[in-house]
Amino acid sequence: MTDDNTALPDDAQDDLPSTEDSPRRTAVVAEDESLIRMDIVETLTEAGFDVIAAVGDGESAVAKARELRPDIVVMDVKMPQMDGVTAAERIGEDNLAPVVMLTAFSQAELVERARDAGAMAYVVKPFTPADLLPAIEIAISRYQQITQLESEIADLGERFETRKRVDRAKGLLQTNMGLSEPEAFRWIQKTSMDRRLTMREVADAVVDQLGGPKD
Repeated sequence: MTDDNTALPDDAQDDLPSTEDSPRRTAVVAEDESLIRMDIVETLTEAGFDVIAAVGDGESAVAKARELRPDIVVMDVKMPQMDGVTAAERIGEDNLAPVVMLTAFSQAELVERARDAGAMAYVVKPFTPADLLPAIEIAISRYQQITQLESEIADLGERFETRKRVDRAKGLLQTNMGLSEPEAFRWIQKTSMDRRLTMREVADAVVDQLGGPKD
């Protein structure tokens, strides 16, 4: 659907992984307003994504996510047939892909609904590429973190508690060591592998050393 030879701005090329080393990441776009949908597709293509489907309703977004398993789904909240929040719930239940929600409404209630539905990030309209692209990277990073944690733990209750403790440890590492969120997670992950500990054990050690009770 997109041209792999699409020219990128010089500053955008510096931030992209080399196509020689890794394949282009894939995206599904769901937006019922065609002009906005085209703008999103163009933005993602210029940023190095392969937009493998662009649809106008929530049902189609879920179907394409299930069929194609993209690296990211960028989806509007207000759509016909199935709204974006419901579609995000379906995508999240099946663990198909991270979701970035687009909304013209910034009310806290809607943000909470989107988060509870499994959206990893949201962007308020009108937005620019400078708003959308960082949100996509955050969503992909968070989704990878959650997937890694859940692969380590079978019990659902333990998964939730581990995620909570790792999130607390990441926050402490960011504050005390000046790391970004992905860097903090990678530090916990690497320490876990190097010391043959679970990530929960590493997170507890970070909290013990850097401040605050674990619970």
